[in-house]
Amino acid sequence: MGHPRKHIVAVLALDGVVATDLALPLDAFDRVRLPDGSLPYRVRVCGPEREIAAEMFGMTVPYGMDALAEADTIVVPGHGADPSEAPAEVLEALRTAARRGVRILSICVGSFILAEAGILDGKRATTHWIAANDMARRYPAVQVDPNVLYVDNGQILTSAGAAAGLDLCLYVIRRDHGPAVAADAARLAVMPLERDGGQAQFIVHEHPVKDGASLGPLLLWLEDNSHRELTLKDIAEQASMSTRTLSRRFREQTGTTPLRWLHITRLRRAQHLLETTGCSIDHIARQVGFGSTTTFREWFREVVGTSPQSYRRSFRGANA
Repeated sequence: MGHPRKHIVAVLALDGVVATDLALPLDAFDRVRLPDGSLPYRVRVCGPEREIAAEMFGMTVPYGMDALAEADTIVVPGHGADPSEAPAEVLEALRTAARRGVRILSICVGSFILAEAGILDGKRATTHWIAANDMARRYPAVQVDPNVLYVDNGQILTSAGAAAGLDLCLYVIRRDHGPAVAADAARLAVMPLERDGGQAQFIVHEHPVKDGASLGPLLLWLEDNSHRELTLKDIAEQASMSTRTLSRRFREQTGTTPLRWLHITRLRRAQHLLETTGCSIDHIARQVGFGSTTTFREWFREVVGTSPQSYRRSFRGANA
């Protein structure tokens, strides 16, 4: 009786590929061992060119584009070139693969290639947080969510920055072969088995637009005083504005409200403390300026997408 056919994972290597993004799926899927010791995946690096530049070094691509036609899963790493300059044969090959039901993953800004090919139209997707606004502007048909580690649309899956790419690979391995096999792969990668895909990548404030009445000095004051009990009236008095004018200026320049900005500033400080200290959740809530631990937990889950304790475990290990 013959061995079952291996699941072929084709990793697309384009000129300018991000080396880390390329290596992650190669390493993750190649580590997988089933309970009988067999290797379920066959991983291939493929591309339209035999020789490419991968960031700071050159490399030889062993497989051509025909490997995509044989693939069960295609992984598109990020690369530094303008996605509008992606080879036409690559975009068409991805469209063809999508039409025939091949599972397609992107890592980091590899999602731009999927968007350029049109296979993310009408779908929710993510990318590296720093590129999310650019992606939303370039591809308005894509529902860009910058606040998650990865998005699973069933056939098409996208992930954020490099570490989230490994999260996504482990998620796919678990989906294919169960938690025990995925846990073994995670241990070999010295990686937690699962960070919730809905967990925020980072909390990042949009910078205020520059005009003659910039809120910059006020925002610095809020950073320095976020631990205090501040009301909208307090903030307006500091800015020498009415609460109505302050709210309007805030919305115009930051896209949010003064109190939400304040809470997000507090949450950023809380994230740092959760990552670097052993302080209790109650202590951190008080230290960053939340009136109660319950309020802190509610805001943390709303903005970050997970609980403070789960967030801490993701960064400090299961014993945190």
